[in-house]
Amino acid sequence: MNTLIIPAATVILMREADHGYEIFIAKRNSRSTFGSIYVFPGGKLDPEDYSEDLYSHCEGLDDKVASEKLDLEKGGLAYWVACIRECFEEAGILLTNTNDPLINNSKKLNLYRDKLNAGEVTFKVICSDEKLRLRASSIVPCAHWITPTIEPKRFDTRFFLAKVDSKQLGMHDGFELTDSFWITPSDALKKSEKGEMNMLPPTIKTIETLSEFQSSDDAFNYFEGLSSDSIPAILPKFIKKDGAWIGYFPGDEGYESV
Repeated sequence: MNTLIIPAATVILMREADHGYEIFIAKRNSRSTFGSIYVFPGGKLDPEDYSEDLYSHCEGLDDKVASEKLDLEKGGLAYWVACIRECFEEAGILLTNTNDPLINNSKKLNLYRDKLNAGEVTFKVICSDEKLRLRASSIVPCAHWITPTIEPKRFDTRFFLAKVDSKQLGMHDGFELTDSFWITPSDALKKSEKGEMNMLPPTIKTIETLSEFQSSDDAFNYFEGLSSDSIPAILPKFIKKDGAWIGYFPGDEGYESV
């Protein structure tokens, strides 16, 4: 019986710093899926993310172009909406036009976030009431990972990059995420190697790629210039040998025969 693969979106927030650029990372609740793992904000796509009403709030991108970027027939813009919604829910950063009044009203912003996480209001209502202009054109896809077949719960996850102003601090929600901080890609890799940050392969591999860029602009511009077929889906495969799991990635010797 085939396991349902759930569409999901993950957003990697980037900001410039004195010592290079930093990315926003958070730690998942120990009782959640992938508990105690360090991750980027994100989650599964909600049915509302596909709403035409929400699409109308996206600046500089429509569903046709978004779908082409992801090599989908339709519904691509829902991934951008999910990125923005999840980022607001989990990290407290709202990726909307800097001229939107709500962005500078921290008290109202936090109230909306609390209500959204409590299920007392929908993201669509917030966008409508505040006439938000979501910064969809400032978000670019950078990776595509599919959960291995050995996992009981599987996701088809698109990774995206988004640049934010250095003044936007970001704060974990305290429910799904229990810790968060800004860190350079190189420092994140060092902490991973020392066992101080437990991360899954998609997160590590993505950070390894980002560590090759000198600035957030360099990273963003590189991925913005890629075609849809330049970001293939990565499906890790695992086999158990002598009591231990061995992982294979596309391109590895023996991957096709697993």
